[in-house]
Amino acid sequence: MRAEEQKGQGQQMFDQTAVKQFMIGDEAVENRANLEVVYPMESGIIKDWDNMRRIWDYTFFEKLQLDPNTNHMRKIVLTEPPNNPLASRLEMCRIMMEVYKFGAVHIATQAVLVLYAQGLDTGTVLDMGDGVSHVITVKSSHVMDIKSLRVAGRDITRQLIALLLRRGYALNRTADFDTARIIKEKLCYISYDLELDHKLSEETTVLLENFTLPDGRTVRLGAERFEAPEILFQPHLIDVEQPGISELVFETIFNGPIDNRKELFKHIVLSGGTSMYPGLSSRLEKEMKQLWLTRVLKGNDEGLKTFKSTVHDPPNRKHLVFTGGSVFAGLHNYEAPSWITMTEFWEKGDKYRAMFTRV
Repeated sequence: MRAEEQKGQGQQMFDQTAVKQFMIGDEAVENRANLEVVYPMESGIIKDWDNMRRIWDYTFFEKLQLDPNTNHMRKIVLTEPPNNPLASRLEMCRIMMEVYKFGAVHIATQAVLVLYAQGLDTGTVLDMGDGVSHVITVKSSHVMDIKSLRVAGRDITRQLIALLLRRGYALNRTADFDTARIIKEKLCYISYDLELDHKLSEETTVLLENFTLPDGRTVRLGAERFEAPEILFQPHLIDVEQPGISELVFETIFNGPIDNRKELFKHIVLSGGTSMYPGLSSRLEKEMKQLWLTRVLKGNDEGLKTFKSTVHDPPNRKHLVFTGGSVFAGLHNYEAPSWITMTEFWEKGDKYRAMFTRV
């Protein structure tokens, strides 16, 4: 084939890709520069049901290749964020049964599944995703308290873009946001000692790292590597008037029943993509001890000997919710009261509606 024909065919293939009305997953990421990207979920809660249906169609039929005619023989575990509206839970259940014809549905709180994945039923979960961060305390598989922080992965990406702009790198196109996200995931980390890292970035080249952009330009990062995710601990840096994750975890545990504090401090589990930063668990443990020293012991170092706080950061923490869901689905059969079958949902809707009111 002649070069002109190859070029023409390549352009035709691109045009065929470009004219598709909807793109999902990897295909959408690859063509992000030519697309209007929408997110059906905001802070973990479904806001755009039509586009959410398209994602479910893509997942069930293209990726998992399920046969709709046999779905009545399957059960499905759905997860939800803390404080998910009751109407959203009911709509998820209705769609799974009416549209996709699943035989049974269970809607689980993500924090409980995270603990299941760790072999626990009691602990504190710090779940940090793309849109929002949550601190959830759980006792015997029941959620006790929930606190939210309006700072998460997307905010760190924006902060990194802002910091790089000060250095002279403009990443302001739609496609650049995804590039900044990749830079963040590859090069950013949580500083254990801010003063020391700032000194190293100013006086040495130890922290400097280069990243090559898709257009061939090279971006050099120094202090930006730890300054961007620092907003998790200091939200005021982006004008969010909330305590950082350390204070949020401490207050959520400390304000609960005193009998539970020991176990909740002992089992703090990290979860979600934004928890993958190197150094996060060490910094969090350090600040837990500092908060206990200043707020409870009033500066008495001797009392720290009896204080135990452990932050669990399993390597697979990005997918802990899925792992916990797999554990749950494998251990519970259809007869378990936590499952709602299609027959029960339609014939005894009022009775089983009460199951959705539980956190």
